[in-house]
Amino acid sequence: MALTNISNVTIRGIAACVPSHVEENLDIPVFNPGEAERVIAQTGIERKHVVDEGVCVSDLCVKAGEKLLAELGWERDSVDAIAFVSLAPDYLEPPTACVIHGRMDFSEDCFCLDMSHGCPGWVNGLFSLASIVSNGDIKRAILFNGDTPTQGTSPLDKESRPLFGDAGIATALEFDTTSEGLQFQLGTRGKDFKAIWKEYGGRRNPITPEALEYKEIGEHIVRRGIDATMDGMSVFAFGMTMAPKSVNQLIEHFNIDKEKVDKFIFHQANQYMNERIRKKLKLDPSIVPYSLKDYGNTGSASIPLTLVTQCHEEYATKKMNTVACAFGVGLAWGSVRFVTDKIVCPEVILY
Repeated sequence: MALTNISNVTIRGIAACVPSHVEENLDIPVFNPGEAERVIAQTGIERKHVVDEGVCVSDLCVKAGEKLLAELGWERDSVDAIAFVSLAPDYLEPPTACVIHGRMDFSEDCFCLDMSHGCPGWVNGLFSLASIVSNGDIKRAILFNGDTPTQGTSPLDKESRPLFGDAGIATALEFDTTSEGLQFQLGTRGKDFKAIWKEYGGRRNPITPEALEYKEIGEHIVRRGIDATMDGMSVFAFGMTMAPKSVNQLIEHFNIDKEKVDKFIFHQANQYMNERIRKKLKLDPSIVPYSLKDYGNTGSASIPLTLVTQCHEEYATKKMNTVACAFGVGLAWGSVRFVTDKIVCPEVILY
């Protein structure tokens, strides 16, 4: 497991954008009578924001990025690097970071990077981009990340459709020799990658006519080969084990005082799992915010989206000590500790 401190970098702002269209779990037609209520009680997810046809996560990221730049007062040519982290690129070629670069009219001297990652994507993206900023040659950078999982799961699958929502994030990083830096604990269990995957659509298994056909897997569980699938029990066991272990290793290695952490923010998997993780770590509910009720599981966007939607006033007006932990696709995980001081943190933006 990788444990590392990245110095001389601070987070200056976080902006989040979600689609304006809301889907209520009580209204989706994949449940038998009474099932929706039981799923909501277990997952904590009552509704999700869902993109319209033709809208990409890059559209949400650009809107978040424009708001972030405006409130930071950053000139576009002062941004030296951008990164885009997602499992939902605009195209197979070119990198979506290049597309965002063009749409936002950044300087030709701006470095662009794409990363393919799911649930741990924000933490992994922070690690990668902060590493680039830390030496001081690149002063300012923006991490764009998010997903539109509603476009990659079957609308006829009662196991997946109630869980996932769409969101895009922009996070501003800046070189700062006075900052407390960012501390990371990162890990991967690649041998179990099929616990969360899409079998068809890549070079290994290209899309075939058969992969586009809906097949009944079980009652109200109908999927295509191109749809995401998840081994729920394996993922539950993985999250329950690795999330607390990752957080504890981060805290122990860097001598972090748990009592002085203002917020612990976890990947928004589901209420039942997250509450089990919180209790294993013996954390008071008041410092563990959730966005599941109104946004669902938004993949790599879930940690910053929770921060923005549940705590934006605190982060905009106070110095905040935060520990965040993500886990999922890969299988992979990552925890990060960072300190912010009155950052730009506007209310969530509707697309």
